Amino acid sequence: MNTTPSITDTVMNMVSQSIQVLTKPSVETFEQYENKGTLREAVIYVLVAAVITGLFNLGSGIGAFLNGIIFTIVGFLIFTYLVHYVGKTQGGSGTLDNVAYTFALFWAPINVLFAVASLILLITVIGIFLIPLLAIAALVINVYFAYLAVQSSMNLRESGKIWITLAVAFVGTLVANLLISGILR
Repeated sequence: MNTTPSITDTVMNMVSQSIQVLTKPSVETFEQYENKGTLREAVIYVLVAAVITGLFNLGSGIGAFLNGIIFTIVGFLIFTYLVHYVGKTQGGSGTLDNVAYTFALFWAPINVLFAVASLILLITVIGIFLIPLLAIAALVINVYFAYLAVQSSMNLRESGKIWITLAVAFVGTLVANLLISGILR
């Protein structure tokens, strides 16, 4: 008997959990869900979000669509692996499953919402000028939720250790993406 939930069940459960995380942001809310899934479910959820956001950019071609999905998944995996690894060096005790699942709960829906909002702004003349502000807002929101997620998933409470974990994961992911971009060119 297969006890692994279907992709549809996984996504629907995670959407429900994401709504809770986004509307009641706290370490406690994240902790309520951090053990509800694994890296597998996190990757499925991020993949679905990448496909949805990619559909908004399909006008750029199928190659751009596929590259966007690949970069999204690879970037997510690198980032969560680095958060887990660096968090452990900072005294954290979470698992990779906890980190990936927790980060997917906020990252995937925020990414989709940003893509929808960008598309809406793009089709208006004045809205085009607001896209950089939207990008800054999305970054700030992601950093806020990432800070909470590290506290929850890695069980870190010291602010300095949390910022070190996030900064190293960010820089490491940026370097990896630049290297991958260079290879794919």
